[in-house]
Amino acid sequence: MARDRILTGYRPTGRLHLGHLHGNLGRMIDFQDRGDCFFFIADWHALTTDYQDTTYLKSNIEEMVLDWLAAGLDPQKVNIYRQSDLPEVCELFLYFSMITPLGWLERVPTYKEQLAQLNNKDVNTHLFLGYPVLQAADILIVQANKVPVGEDQLPHIELTREIARRFNYLYGQLFVEPEGVLSQFTKIVGTDGRKMSKSYGNYIALTDEPPVIREKVMEMITDPARRTRKDPGNPEISTVFHLHKIYSADLLEEIAENCREAKWGCVQCKELLASRIADSLAEFREKRKELGEKPGFAWEVLEEGLSKVRPIAREVLREARERIRI
Repeated sequence: MARDRILTGYRPTGRLHLGHLHGNLGRMIDFQDRGDCFFFIADWHALTTDYQDTTYLKSNIEEMVLDWLAAGLDPQKVNIYRQSDLPEVCELFLYFSMITPLGWLERVPTYKEQLAQLNNKDVNTHLFLGYPVLQAADILIVQANKVPVGEDQLPHIELTREIARRFNYLYGQLFVEPEGVLSQFTKIVGTDGRKMSKSYGNYIALTDEPPVIREKVMEMITDPARRTRKDPGNPEISTVFHLHKIYSADLLEEIAENCREAKWGCVQCKELLASRIADSLAEFREKRKELGEKPGFAWEVLEEGLSKVRPIAREVLREARERIRI
C-alpha cells in the first residue's frame, strides 16, 4: 500500500507552547515514522493578519524551526520548508481562486469569528477572506492526503476537498481529497482557563525555565469555591487538574481524592504540576540550547527540505497547467 502523504504548517508567530506540543506538533512527531511528511513554515499565512509589522518575521521563522527540531522532528525523516520559498504554491492558489465561489469562503465559520476576535487589526482584505484557498494550494501542491489540524480548521479541509473536487470535474482528475486528522488533545487550557494561546498571554512556552513554569502555574485557576485550606474542592473544574490529566496520569486518582477531601492545599497541587511540566521539558530545553548555538542551522534545514519538495510541486503544477490548457 502507498504511504500516506502528510502535510501541515505553522504560522511563525514566536516560540511554541504546551498547546502546540500536545496538539498538532505531537501529531507531526508521531507521523514522521508513518508516512511521507511535508511540514512548512506558513509565513505567507502570517501576513494575512500581521502584514503591518513584519519586524520579527525572520527571527520567528528561525525560532520555530529550532523548536520543531528540539521537540523531536527529524529533518532526515521529514521535509521542512518555508512556504514563501515555494512559488508554485502561489500559482496554484491563483488557479484555485478562479474556480472558488465567493459564497464558499463567506460561509467558513472561522472567517467571521476571526474578524470579531481581531477587531484591533485591519484584516478586511482580499487574502484574509481567501486564505483557505491558499491553504488548499499548500495541501494539494504536494498531493497530501492527510492533514493534522485543530478542530477549528476542519471546515478549511472540507473546503480543500470541494476545491479539489471542482477542479477535477472541470479539468480532469488530478487532485486527491485530503482528510483532516485531529490530535488526541483538541484543547489545552491556559493559565486563565481559556484555550492556551500566545494571543491570550496564558501559555507555558516549551523554552520556559523551571522557575518561570512554577510562577505561571501558581497563577492558574483551581476551584473558586475552595476559599481555605480545609475546604473540599472539585478537581474537575480546576485548570490545574486538567493539566494533571496529561502530566500526572499515574497519580490522577490520588490528586483528585486529595482535592475532594482537602488533604492537599491548592499550592501543593500546583507545586506537583509545575515540577512535572518542568521535568518533562528538560530534554527539550537542553536540545534547544544546543541547536541555538549553531548559527544558520535552521536555514540549512529549510534549504534542504525545499530541495526535496520543489520537484514534487513543479510536477503537480505542470500537470495542473496541462489540464487547464495554460
